Amino acid sequence: MDKAKIKELVSELTLEEKAGLCSGKDFWRTKAVERLGIPQIMVSDGPHGLRKQDDQADHLGINDAIKAVCFPAGCASAASFNRELINEMGAAIGEECQAEGVSTLLGPGVCIKRSPLCGRNFEYFSEDPLVASEMATAFINGVQSRGVGTSIKHFLANSQEHRRLSSSSEVDERTLREIYLASFEGAVKNAKPWTVMNSYNRINGTYAAENKKFLTDILRDEWGYEGIVVSDWGAVNDRVADLVAGCDLEMPASHGNDELIVKAVNEGRLDEAVLDKACARLLNWIFKAAENKKERYVWDRKADHEKAKKTARETIVLLKNEDGLLPLTKGSKVAFIGKYAEKPRYQGGGSSHINSMYVTSALTAAREAGIENVSFAKGFDDKEDVYDEALAAEAIALAKNSDVAVVFAGLPDSFESEGYDRRHMSMPLAQNRLIEEIADVQPNIVVVLHNGSPVEMPWIDKVPAVLEAYLSGEGVGSAECEILFGDVNPSGRLAESFPLKLEHNPSYLYYFGEGDVTEYREGVYVGYRYYDKKQLPLLFPFGHGLSYTSFEYSDLTLSKDEYTEGEKLKVSVTVTNTGSRAGKEAVLLFVGAKDSEFVLRPVKELRAFDKIELEAGESRTVEFELDYRAFSYYETKISDWFVEDGDYEIIIARSAEDIRLVKSLKVKGTKKRPVKITTDTTCGDVLRYPEFTEKITKFISEYMTLFNDGDDAAGEAMSPDMVRKQFEYSPLRTVVSFSLRKEVTMEEVQKLVDELNAVINA
Repeated sequence: MDKAKIKELVSELTLEEKAGLCSGKDFWRTKAVERLGIPQIMVSDGPHGLRKQDDQADHLGINDAIKAVCFPAGCASAASFNRELINEMGAAIGEECQAEGVSTLLGPGVCIKRSPLCGRNFEYFSEDPLVASEMATAFINGVQSRGVGTSIKHFLANSQEHRRLSSSSEVDERTLREIYLASFEGAVKNAKPWTVMNSYNRINGTYAAENKKFLTDILRDEWGYEGIVVSDWGAVNDRVADLVAGCDLEMPASHGNDELIVKAVNEGRLDEAVLDKACARLLNWIFKAAENKKERYVWDRKADHEKAKKTARETIVLLKNEDGLLPLTKGSKVAFIGKYAEKPRYQGGGSSHINSMYVTSALTAAREAGIENVSFAKGFDDKEDVYDEALAAEAIALAKNSDVAVVFAGLPDSFESEGYDRRHMSMPLAQNRLIEEIADVQPNIVVVLHNGSPVEMPWIDKVPAVLEAYLSGEGVGSAECEILFGDVNPSGRLAESFPLKLEHNPSYLYYFGEGDVTEYREGVYVGYRYYDKKQLPLLFPFGHGLSYTSFEYSDLTLSKDEYTEGEKLKVSVTVTNTGSRAGKEAVLLFVGAKDSEFVLRPVKELRAFDKIELEAGESRTVEFELDYRAFSYYETKISDWFVEDGDYEIIIARSAEDIRLVKSLKVKGTKKRPVKITTDTTCGDVLRYPEFTEKITKFISEYMTLFNDGDDAAGEAMSPDMVRKQFEYSPLRTVVSFSLRKEVTMEEVQKLVDELNAVINA
């Protein structure tokens, strides 16, 4: 429907109808206005499958939803590093929504994984904003290509479940821009989701739903977003303030809030024009959904189950494979041990829980594939963390009498879920003990992990092979079996760092916060940005993932040796499959600022990636294009992105630690950093600007001369290096105190300061 018709409809709505349009009819539906032909539409939870519920909805998954297909959760799908694959997954879910009359899917979740403890990390993509944004873009484009909207969430700085309804995320502007806003920015601009869902938490003291800076100033005015903002379910505190800030739709309806809107307009506390804008956006969304609805649309659950299996194959990460233990020989005597071999944990708990029709376990998949000599022992029960002597004894005996033991372990539902955070990074102690005891009797042991976020692995030195299966959807068992026995070559890569222990995580000291205040004191040093800077050893680094083949990188080429802001830089690298079988390889491009003088910057940051498939012996050139944002940081003094002059490195890598090729590049920015020299500015800071050198030469000589003369004792007490450093760190005003010329006055220093400011701001 065109804008003129929307405007006409808004003018025909009564004040009460306008207010009513801004809240839901129930948990999942908007209100219709039948007299004007405005239909109701339905939304439903996602984001890794359709969780459509009936009218007796509960939002958190207590009541059953319709049977649907569970695709890999965000933690797993990001590990694919495959945009095309995630686009296909989104399209499949979009078709399911069409068949079930759902107009908008509530997902994807792109919140940054600040800590491994966040109970909802399984829904989110990455610790890196580029990966999160690119995966979200692919998913949104896939869903919306089928005429179904998405709701990118949770906007903003929602990195914990602990006190999520009241906590305030205290984050500085630069960190917000470079990390937490960045994960949304690319997806909003490039994929144009139909809706954005605001988070529960406060941001620097103001609830997200009431935060005009983010909902209007940045999201709409700066990024050009034209869709609606919907509250997270129950994330409304002051309905009138929310509307003013830019939150259009409250879900579900709160008793009395529609009346509060009407009252605020009648009393002059709310400009009706604000309400009209919200209604116009809502009507545009509602009619877009209605116009894209396909009648009598049917979807094939079995076909989508196969798509879920296809997606899962690329989400599983081979973390360790000593002496080529994997892939297993199909004729070997293999023991499958652990509850998750028979009944896999393949999705998380809470609002994204899918009522799956078909779930394939690894044990079933092996039998269906005709793989003989696979036996099973349960080993543990995950209902509570208790070591069951009888179950363990059976499992250990079976492992001892087999050629290989494959232990399917991980985190039970009770350890991670929406609504609360983990308090540690440990797997159940009973599972850890079982793994260690099996390793004592069977050296050929493989651990397959089912978990939504990193875990500590105290047994890692005793286990030659580890597969991270994450929560890879209802096809996880088939994908695991295919990788274990070599029918599929693993190609997943970690989209998050696995620290050796929780205490190494950069947010460790501040994560839960004090009361309702959580300070993001680590700033931009999230994930690998922190581990790089600290040079901390990791269990497994960001980007890590092994293959059954090998890849070599060569011929790193830049389109220019010197880059100036505003230009495009083309980067190409050749990748060769040097192994004996086909495989897929994710190529990572990091950029590092070598000599940043004015701000603290990470050692390197991911600025591009691609995934390719190569036959054995095949080579291919991978090409990237970078713009100024690849070299910039957010400069709060100018409220904009800033490119520093200096030397940079273009880094091609397999992971944050596995660097393959590096090339240096000179970079020139075009913006000036605003500088205000005062008498408190240090001499060293002034000397950073070449144009100032001549003007302060006499001050340098006056200061240095003081220490050039004197006896040997004075020379020993004040070495030239000490004098130089003391000078660099001294404010300009100190020249008055230390000058040998009495006529050097504060007035003279102030005159110099005025001259310096005139030069730099010319």
